[in-house]
Amino acid sequence: MSKIAKVSLTMGVGLALLASLVWANRADVVLSIIEFAVPRVMPVGPNVAVEWKSGPDPAGRDPADRPPNIVLILADDLGWNDLTFGGGGVAGGTVPTPNIDSLAAEGVNFVNGYAANGTCAPSRAALMSGRYGTRFGFEFTPIPPGMSTMLGMMSSQNSARLRPSIPGEGGESRGSMFSLGMPSSEITIAELLKGQGYHTAHIGKWHLGRAEGMTPETQGFDESLLMDIGLYLPKDDPNVVNAKQDFDRIDRFLWSALQFAASFNGGEMFEPAKYLTDYYTEEAVKVIEANKDRPFFLYLAHWAPHTPLQATKEDYEALSHIELHRERVYAAMIRALDRGVGQVLDALRDNGLEENTLVIFTSDNGGAGYIGLPDVNAPYRGWKMTLFEGGIHVPYFVKWPAKIPAGTTVTQPVHHFDAFATAAAAGGAALPIDRKIDGIDLVPFANGEAQGVTHERLFWRSGASQTALVDGWKLNVSSPSGADSRKWLFDLRADPTEQEDLSAKRPKKLAELEAALEAHNAEQAPSMWPEAGSFAINIDKDLSIPDAPDDEYIYWTN
Repeated sequence: MSKIAKVSLTMGVGLALLASLVWANRADVVLSIIEFAVPRVMPVGPNVAVEWKSGPDPAGRDPADRPPNIVLILADDLGWNDLTFGGGGVAGGTVPTPNIDSLAAEGVNFVNGYAANGTCAPSRAALMSGRYGTRFGFEFTPIPPGMSTMLGMMSSQNSARLRPSIPGEGGESRGSMFSLGMPSSEITIAELLKGQGYHTAHIGKWHLGRAEGMTPETQGFDESLLMDIGLYLPKDDPNVVNAKQDFDRIDRFLWSALQFAASFNGGEMFEPAKYLTDYYTEEAVKVIEANKDRPFFLYLAHWAPHTPLQATKEDYEALSHIELHRERVYAAMIRALDRGVGQVLDALRDNGLEENTLVIFTSDNGGAGYIGLPDVNAPYRGWKMTLFEGGIHVPYFVKWPAKIPAGTTVTQPVHHFDAFATAAAAGGAALPIDRKIDGIDLVPFANGEAQGVTHERLFWRSGASQTALVDGWKLNVSSPSGADSRKWLFDLRADPTEQEDLSAKRPKKLAELEAALEAHNAEQAPSMWPEAGSFAINIDKDLSIPDAPDDEYIYWTN
């Protein structure tokens, strides 16, 4: 063999090895490209001070004659077991949440509170519209550009997951979180309250669209401090502690794609002044102080404790008793969230507004299995991205000292869309009559004025995953195209944690709930955009634990 031939062969073998190495690590290569490109395509400027508007009551009323202020606080991916109220709490209850707990102790605890969906955006659509998101085609969560392709790529390289993802018809062509959202034809609670003379302010996550007519400021909010792309602090900030989950493909994507950024009223992106949860809290306090002389609606949509897991060093160091690093970071995030709620409540009290302010606290869905903490939704089964109780059974506290007795407990089921009707009634706004509003005013059930049932039946749908809750009986369905279907039937009154599947023992009850679900679906609209795919979710194991062949799972469509 000639020297040229030997060199050519060596180069060919080298290129082949390089190509195979790149292919084997293609996900990491693409993630590196994303991390390099994002700050160049979407530059973030230095911090800009936000100037919140202030003013008098437009009707010139005395404080005693004004309608209540309304504060809606929404956590993101908060687990049922993250709060110490009722005996739970992170790390065996060693991370107290006294401020969030106080909302239940000083108001009403709706112990069977339900999120509208197992993921964030459809829940937010229901909160803002008072309706099932599926009534207007808001069935799936819009995701960042490139995320669908990357998750599929990383899934194919994960040997710990035994069940394959099923590609959908949409993929990246369906659009992203910037182009998809809630149509402007929907009437938001902000629009209703604005019509009643309220000043309306939004802080934090939106996730209901960035296109024309979908933004907070075009959906009824006078002012909006928007979470643009959600790191809590820059990854290399000297005051941050990060916890990365290599077993989670979503986490790996977020660390590459996210930035530390906010924007105000649709303006340019800028860096928040401090750790994101603390920043939102401080700005919420400023909103309260600026609007103390007029009725206001504040929608405080925290990012916490959603991934990526990032905490301040101060909060992290305060929890040295927690050994597992990711649990310690997560606990520190809960600590910051609870502190922030306390500061908001203090601001209401300090400005003489506590007595006549309606405060609603809940989470967009349950805790995520992909953070690798098995007890986040205990005692319930399931996680975010399932319709088992762990995915949709959420804390739901309402405080209004002028109207709701302290220490009240309501056991009947309530839903995210009830926050819309409750806030509307408190603000004196009539509900729209040109469309079906699914929510009800919860205050009469909290103060004993209303008798009867809150909701005899509730429904959930996210493609292959669907659920009906009818008079205490719950049907869970997983019916993906291209994989095995499964149905579960539970009597939640006797089995609230969904341990005993009665679908084989109670065929008539199963058929009854299937018929109810079918009738409900007949009233709903098709999704406004195609699905990206269906993903197997292990019901009982968090993502840090490999699948086993006999594990129970559902397919979640998005």
